[in-house]
Amino acid sequence: MPSGALLLQSVILGLLLGGLYALLAAGLTLYFGIMRVVMIAHSAFLILAAYLAWWSHSRLGIDPLLSMVVTVPLFFGCGVVLQRALLARLRPATLTMMSVLLTFAIAVGVEGLLGYAFTGTQRRIQLGYGSASIGFFGARIAVVKLIAFGLAAVALATLYLLMKKTTLGWALRATIQHRDAARLVGIETEKVAGYGFGIGLATAAVGGTALALDTTIYPSLHWHWIGPLMAIIVVGGLGSVPGAAMAAMVLGLLQSLLQIPLGTTWAQTVFYLALFATLAFRPQGFFGGRLAQRF
Repeated sequence: MPSGALLLQSVILGLLLGGLYALLAAGLTLYFGIMRVVMIAHSAFLILAAYLAWWSHSRLGIDPLLSMVVTVPLFFGCGVVLQRALLARLRPATLTMMSVLLTFAIAVGVEGLLGYAFTGTQRRIQLGYGSASIGFFGARIAVVKLIAFGLAAVALATLYLLMKKTTLGWALRATIQHRDAARLVGIETEKVAGYGFGIGLATAAVGGTALALDTTIYPSLHWHWIGPLMAIIVVGGLGSVPGAAMAAMVLGLLQSLLQIPLGTTWAQTVFYLALFATLAFRPQGFFGGRLAQRF
């Protein structure tokens, strides 16, 4: 039986991890909700953002958190260009299938560029506060994990306010709910789709920076992430950002708790078991439905 302090630490780490997962999956949910595009390259852009955070710190001495001043607008612009230059040209009848092939090629291309620019050597940001931790009823929580969770919370809260309180957010929500109806009431859905992709890649910039704070990175790391992130958006209900956030919190908590008896490697299977259960018993997602309507 695990001790009380170990169990408490696992619960806290699971919740912190779930918050990070929610941020990493938010962009994937937006892509699918707006255009029914399966964005395989999302995790590759996460690792690209992580490398930019590492480079800015190791080469320029800039704190990774400050590097987001450049990477967030840069990634937003890349998302707009990517949607308008490539994805908007795909035929609607085969959009979902062809988007998988196209974004798979983009992911391979981003990985190749990272390998060329940084080689395959593993990199890790050496921060002055990287080894700091705080105590909580006998549990020790790394400061970088708290910072990553804080970034995720701020980014998700900003996304929520954007979607609920702005004209662009209303247009995005209308496009997600019914693209043809949104077009009939005068919404320029193609332009909205470009902005939606920009926002999705902007979340990747924040998520990749948060990931780099406490993770060793290498060019092919994105293949490790695409499976769990896809599982999260399916369990949460495709196109539902609140559903994906709820699924991320639950799966992050389960993964952390299962690491106690099973270890780190086997605990990862929780994502694939959850994906199988969702497809078998509730294909619309366990956390979609009414929850999705609140966004």
